[in-house]
Amino acid sequence: MTEVLNETTYDIDCHEFVELADHVLTAMHVSNAVELNIVFIEPGPMEDLHLRWLDLPGPTDVMSFPMDELRPGTPDKPTSTGTLGDICICPQVAEQQARDAGHSTAEEMLMLATHGMLHLLGYDHAEDAEREEMFALQRKLLLTFLARR
Repeated sequence: MTEVLNETTYDIDCHEFVELADHVLTAMHVSNAVELNIVFIEPGPMEDLHLRWLDLPGPTDVMSFPMDELRPGTPDKPTSTGTLGDICICPQVAEQQARDAGHSTAEEMLMLATHGMLHLLGYDHAEDAEREEMFALQRKLLLTFLARR
């Protein structure tokens, strides 16, 4: 079950992010009964989280907070229960990144949510091989979601 909270002044289509989570979790063989929260927050609270958890100044685009350390399932054995965790996204940071990349803020935030879900499922990008795997999967998941629209 995915809950999307918008604690910002940005107009966000929360239903679209629920649909994205359903798409990503289904593709990763994770039951939609698994709990996930996606929270959109202002730069101030995001900066507080960034400083508290990573000791880095300034707001960032997305942060993921895993709970039960769930991993992707398989077609015959999906991940069925537990709390995946929380994803916090800052629309103001996403807006600037989207402008720099030449696409919409909505597309940037969908990409960030996908990125966050992969982190919650144990993917990382500290090493080159991990980065290549994670970003290829992120791209595939996002493109297949956008193609359904």
